[in-house]
Amino acid sequence: MLKRRVIPTLLLRGDHLVKGERYQSWRRVGSVRQAVQVFESRGVDEIILLDIAATPEGRGPDLRAVETAATECFMPVAAGGGVRTLDHIRDLLLAGADKVVIGTAAVEDPEFVRAAADKYGAQCITVSVDAFAGGVASHCGQRLHRTDPLTHAVRCVDAGAGEILLSSVDRDGTLEGYDIDLIRSIAPHLSVPVIASGGAGCAADLLAAFEAGADAVAAGAAWQFTDLTPRQAKAHLAEHGVPVR
Repeated sequence: MLKRRVIPTLLLRGDHLVKGERYQSWRRVGSVRQAVQVFESRGVDEIILLDIAATPEGRGPDLRAVETAATECFMPVAAGGGVRTLDHIRDLLLAGADKVVIGTAAVEDPEFVRAAADKYGAQCITVSVDAFAGGVASHCGQRLHRTDPLTHAVRCVDAGAGEILLSSVDRDGTLEGYDIDLIRSIAPHLSVPVIASGGAGCAADLLAAFEAGADAVAAGAAWQFTDLTPRQAKAHLAEHGVPVR
């Protein structure tokens, strides 16, 4: 059985990491270098680094931040934000990313996912599905589309996505737990791993996401604003029969 992953999500805005609630009300929580060093010492399985300002500002991803993250850790780094071209993917991989996260571009043109997977391989293409009640969001939650999240996820997997980052816009940053119904409605229907994101506040929330069908769990606020650590989370999961690294 494949071991389950516990992943911190780092949101970059300008020169600082930020954390918000429901993709709004951003507040500073530190620097990329400092955060990566801390998580490196705490035994996480992977890091997701998203430049949330890139698409709204109409630019590509922050390559310097990715280089910093890749230099400071030995775990895989999935990087995204502003990814719209094959050159963006190439540049992120050259900067040290192991996987590239595509969000808005996949909503606007799913065939871009196919082109990316054909050129760089499905194993390094993660598509972010930002789901809300009634559809999916793009542009860091600024634009809403009445597209069914499952339909969108299936379309992206069929186009070659190797993994889906499934985020609940309504639960983001709330510490109220993952949207279990969302996970159950999507994960069983996909042939690739699903990373659950949005709402984790305690170790029990992570366990619930795995029981709902997630292959990995991502969290941000849980590590920033509670006493929970990745090691504690993994210990709790292992006690309940979830195979962790």
